[in-house]
Amino acid sequence: MPSTFRIAIFFFSACLFLTGVGTQAADAPPRKVRMAFTSMSSVMCPPWIARSAGIFNKHGLEVEVIATPTGVEGMNALIAGELQFLQISGGTTASAALGGADVMVVGTTLDALVQQLIARPEIEKPEQLKGKTVGITRFGTSIDVGARLALRHFNLVPEKDVAIVQVGGMESMVAALQGNRIQAGILSYPAITQALKLGHHMLLDVPSLGIPYAFTGMTTRGRLIKEDPDLVRRYMMAQTEAIARAKKDKAYALTVMAKYLRTSNPQALAESYDIDVQKYMLKIPLTTTEAMKSVLDDLATRIPKAKDAEPKRFFDDSFVRQMQGSGFIDALYR
Repeated sequence: MPSTFRIAIFFFSACLFLTGVGTQAADAPPRKVRMAFTSMSSVMCPPWIARSAGIFNKHGLEVEVIATPTGVEGMNALIAGELQFLQISGGTTASAALGGADVMVVGTTLDALVQQLIARPEIEKPEQLKGKTVGITRFGTSIDVGARLALRHFNLVPEKDVAIVQVGGMESMVAALQGNRIQAGILSYPAITQALKLGHHMLLDVPSLGIPYAFTGMTTRGRLIKEDPDLVRRYMMAQTEAIARAKKDKAYALTVMAKYLRTSNPQALAESYDIDVQKYMLKIPLTTTEAMKSVLDDLATRIPKAKDAEPKRFFDDSFVRQMQGSGFIDALYR
């Protein structure tokens, strides 16, 4: 095929991808969608911004954005058909899929476990956690994963040397530390800032372990991908555009984050933004084989069939690759 002809086909395809959704959105009523975010953490901000800034509407979607306490409840709702999309950990998605659920990751917004192991003041060294209790939100969540990785890093055996207990949502973690119900916990922002301000301290910055991990992203049902790829495409375009808006407009992002996180603490919001949005959030929310392999490696310690599972079985990167190849994502940052 002549190179000029190939270029013409690529240009035509890109134009269809970039303009097709907008044209359809103008001609048809918005599609109604329900999605849930699964943690009170700033890593969840893309759908908040997409809704608040009218980006979902721009892509022909009317999205109800709801909260679930943890990923466990969110995943149950997705499987039951109560939601079309989740903002959730790749680990929770892969665990459900290994159990037979028809769920799949379609994008990853952070590919590192952006968490810290935070301890009470009297726990000065990691070895002092032996015989103590570490708090997580719920078993099977990315917070659970972070706790086990952190403890193993310090040669402590989870649930043998150190007890792991569930405290509920991330918003409950600081209170549990304060009340000495737990002696340490895996926290995300803005809870990290709040805990440090109260005199607790960091034992480990989990991203420093250098482990790629599908930490947070977009999950849907496999059936929806097959039966309504246009809906998934619109949704992913809106979320990707929201990431760009967050990175380019700090003031607006902070306003939206303050609303959903229910805090007006400027230090907590600023640190959350700088770490979660600017430092770790991916411009191109592409799920990688390496990040999913780390998910499966961790799950294999509890779910034997994860050991030999093929990482690509658990994600569909076609929607992000379409945006990447069409120039849609590059255009967002010009």
